[in-house]
Amino acid sequence: MKSFDVAIIGSGPAGASAAFELSKSGISTVIIEKETLPRYKTCGGGFVFRGRKNMPFDIASVVEKEFHSIDTYFSKKHPHLTTTRDQPIITMVMRDAFDNLIVEKAKENGVTLLQNHKVENITFGDTQILHTTEGDIEAKFIIAADGALSPIAKIAGWKETRTIIPALEYEIEVPKADFERLSQNVRFDIDAIPYGYGWCFPKKNHLSVGVGVFTKTNKKINLKEHYATYLQTLGITEILSEAAHGFVIPVTPRTDIFVQKNVFLTGDAAGLADPLVAEGISNAILSGVQAAQAIIESNLDSEKAAALYTAKLEETILPEIRIGAKLSYHFYHQSTFRNIVLKKYGQFVAEAMTDLFMGERTYPADYKASVTRKIKEAIF
Repeated sequence: MKSFDVAIIGSGPAGASAAFELSKSGISTVIIEKETLPRYKTCGGGFVFRGRKNMPFDIASVVEKEFHSIDTYFSKKHPHLTTTRDQPIITMVMRDAFDNLIVEKAKENGVTLLQNHKVENITFGDTQILHTTEGDIEAKFIIAADGALSPIAKIAGWKETRTIIPALEYEIEVPKADFERLSQNVRFDIDAIPYGYGWCFPKKNHLSVGVGVFTKTNKKINLKEHYATYLQTLGITEILSEAAHGFVIPVTPRTDIFVQKNVFLTGDAAGLADPLVAEGISNAILSGVQAAQAIIESNLDSEKAAALYTAKLEETILPEIRIGAKLSYHFYHQSTFRNIVLKKYGQFVAEAMTDLFMGERTYPADYKASVTRKIKEAIF
């Protein structure tokens, strides 16, 4: 039976980044991946600058496009807003190439990759025995980076406490004129779908177009119908090829704990996507790195590692997400008040959101007072 200090389940941004961080410390690490890399992964592929600027190596080889401007549309009643920065606000990647790049960097430093190994169960103890389709693997620590559905979290005993929302994305090829017209900027259309938005992310040779509901609602919403309507909004009347991908995104974190039985939850498994815009790559990478750092700094002490990881999340990601979740509710459920504010302060809000993407500011802790003040100013 193969034995390691750390077993990482999943080779996405969280898992691969954790592996790369561990690889610098000499801690024996294995990535257990159920598929063969590179593999397609449903994702808008928009990597914001706050995440890219912290990458420990150049990712230029897997960049599809870079965008220094973002267009945000709210409704026909409001002019669209454009923000621009000197650095790329959003970098477009295809997740198969992006994830594989990070994995390859980790392998260069000695990390083992086991492909086509699906974890079926785990025996917990002083060390954990992972029972995979290709045999057993032993490890003291497990980093669960296995996405929104996270079978590892279920095996380890977590109950579901995250808010998980649905999204639908199509990878489409359109006529040259439409592609050239729509590939100049990243585009967001707020309220293209109730309680959410539509997006048009230009890649190298195609568009990633989708719609998602980004806050909890009891109303049933037909994603396909809203996607079809959104194509009309974009002026797309002909599609040369189309591949549909439905997926879910956790937009609130787990409410109990992030470590138990020496299993560390990261990325979507922990529920760390941004609640307002549902961008998850940057926080997935950060949480993977922090889980690895906690294990390294603890000198492989289980209790210390768990406490360190929790503290790191509480100092960085979790406060942002908790505030973002409250803002998200007001943004999507109180559109009348939102539009009053945006009518007068739309550009300010757009610039503030862009600063968040750039990593130049955080969500305001006193957002209620700030929003109330802006509404009063707009009304009176």
